[in-house]
Amino acid sequence: MRLNEHTKLLGQRVVLVPYEARHVPKYHEWMSCPTLRILTASDELSLSEEYEMQQSWRQDADKLTFIVLCAETYAKTNDEIAAMVGDTNLFLHYDEEDKQHVAEAEIMIATTEARGKGFGREAMLLMLKYAQSHLPLVKFQAKIDMDNLVSLRLFESFQFIEVRRVEVFHEVTLERQITPDWLAWLDAQVTLRCETYNSS
Repeated sequence: MRLNEHTKLLGQRVVLVPYEARHVPKYHEWMSCPTLRILTASDELSLSEEYEMQQSWRQDADKLTFIVLCAETYAKTNDEIAAMVGDTNLFLHYDEEDKQHVAEAEIMIATTEARGKGFGREAMLLMLKYAQSHLPLVKFQAKIDMDNLVSLRLFESFQFIEVRRVEVFHEVTLERQITPDWLAWLDAQVTLRCETYNSS
């Protein structure tokens, strides 16, 4: 999605930037880890396929993604690659049954040393706030592996509610309607600060 191609989101712990071609080699290195692929329900891709996927994320109208940077490392080095710790994504679709625009949310903190520092929580909150203010959404959704207790607890802390379990896929689906009360809660959690992103 081109919506965010010139947008940088600033948090206290993290900075979110658009997914650029220069990020692909490190992202590909992360995804060579079988455990990470299982937790994120991702297929193993070749490097060339990963570059194609990056272009798909940029161009497709139903996908929104940011790379998550450690704000402290980025402030010290001004090096996005060195500061990369994960990504956050939304898959957009129209729910024909409920007649609602829905975004499926994902967050990944890829490196072990970057986990447990609040990066994933802040990055996901920034993404949710950015998306609900820029897209005609009625509901957020998350589909999480049953064994990924950290992610399940994270989305439950965002007031997402479990709506189904599919044993055959080993997957839990949680949802959060975008209501005035929830938006007030979201506003209290995080401040959305945007800057123009220069990809050069």
